[in-house]
Amino acid sequence: MKRTGLIIFLLTCIICVSGQGSSAAGSKIHEKENSDSNSIVRVIAGKERVIVESDSSSVKIQAGNREIVITDNYENRFPKVEIDKRTREDNLCDDEEKDLKAEREWNRRRFKGHLAGIEAGFNNYLTDGYSVSLPDNINYMSLHTGKSLSFNLNFTQLSIGLARHIGFVTGLGVNWNNYVFEGNNNIVKGENGVIEMLNPDGVLKKSKLTTMYLQLPVLFELQIPTDHKRLNLSFGTIGAVKLHSHSKMVYDNDDKIKSDDDFSLNMLRLGATARLGYENFAIYGTYYMTPLFKTDKTPGGTNLFPYEIGLAFTID
Repeated sequence: MKRTGLIIFLLTCIICVSGQGSSAAGSKIHEKENSDSNSIVRVIAGKERVIVESDSSSVKIQAGNREIVITDNYENRFPKVEIDKRTREDNLCDDEEKDLKAEREWNRRRFKGHLAGIEAGFNNYLTDGYSVSLPDNINYMSLHTGKSLSFNLNFTQLSIGLARHIGFVTGLGVNWNNYVFEGNNNIVKGENGVIEMLNPDGVLKKSKLTTMYLQLPVLFELQIPTDHKRLNLSFGTIGAVKLHSHSKMVYDNDDKIKSDDDFSLNMLRLGATARLGYENFAIYGTYYMTPLFKTDKTPGGTNLFPYEIGLAFTID
């Protein structure tokens, strides 16, 4: 009788408090009782849930993130009362747990990264010491930075969400690099495939080396909501395989000479990339850890590591 009275008192207090807190929203109370010796009563008031479980020796009351366990104490005239703190997952019933899992899965599916689209920027290369200054013996490799442009077309995209605004994004794309030489020269694959300077027979209006790669970026992306827009930060790696390369010289009289060759370029390359964007626009930078030319074929024995900096526009 003492325990029954205590249960009635606690339930009355909980229901009254919950009812006062949710009366404005229109509270609903539901009860469920089992006919066996272990009865379970669930009381729902507004958005709060109170669960009472009772058997012949104990009573468990769950309210919010608290759990009260009342156990008969035969050595004392008063029952034993224990209070524990519960996590959100502990408070969920089966239906709520399923709803939470469904919500998480839905959020993962809703994640959409920023990759598919077009990119344009400038490209150049660094030496082993991360310097833009080239040794004097290969000054013919110096570039006209304002005309050495890169273009990327990312034509597929796959988003793998970890949460609503966090996930991975990957896809396939094509990368073009134009290395426009600053001097009145071009390059040629000399003896044993070593890259050497090519001296033309006249004055050049334009001279460049062009490469084309099929690339596979794999990025980790974090999106930061701001009002109804999103900032996005992503970083990762880019693997690529060379599809084509050629050199081109344009003389003052507009005569053109184009040469298709592999120019001892590395067939495969790997780079690190990062981008910071706002909605569909982003600034990106990529540094390739693989040298442009094969190690034993480099001009003047100097490894050159390409990099790109530019703007990206993605398509939803």
